[in-house]
Amino acid sequence: MSTNTPLNLSELPIYQKALDIFALSQDISLYLNYDLSSLKEDGSEDANIYFSGDIVQQSVSLVPEIVNAEKERFSDRKYKHINSLKRLTNMLYKNSYRLERSNSNGKDFLPILRNELKKFKKLQRNWMLTL
Repeated sequence: MSTNTPLNLSELPIYQKALDIFALSQDISLYLNYDLSSLKEDGSEDANIYFSGDIVQQSVSLVPEIVNAEKERFSDRKYKHINSLKRLTNMLYKNSYRLERSNSNGKDFLPILRNELKKFKKLQRNWMLTL
């Protein structure tokens, strides 16, 4: 067993921030879905509605990647989870910009999400040094 694996993962700051990002992205998605779910005059749907689901799906995947990296014994497998976490964070960031171009009042909350993602990236860098 690795000596640097915390007994309680929920005490890790990066774990807590990942939960915060999930809750925030879920709230933003719910708010945006109300505006984006109606059909346009030509009967087509707003393509941005899919990005709102993407931010929830990506944010829900943050915590399992953190847990898997913490529990992994072998460094090559550990870094696989770390790289996956980096990709998820970057995709969340990109999708928040895509959603900001949508026609919704909820887009005002996306800078808050990006601010939380910046904090998460800082925590991620510090956390990676401890693994």
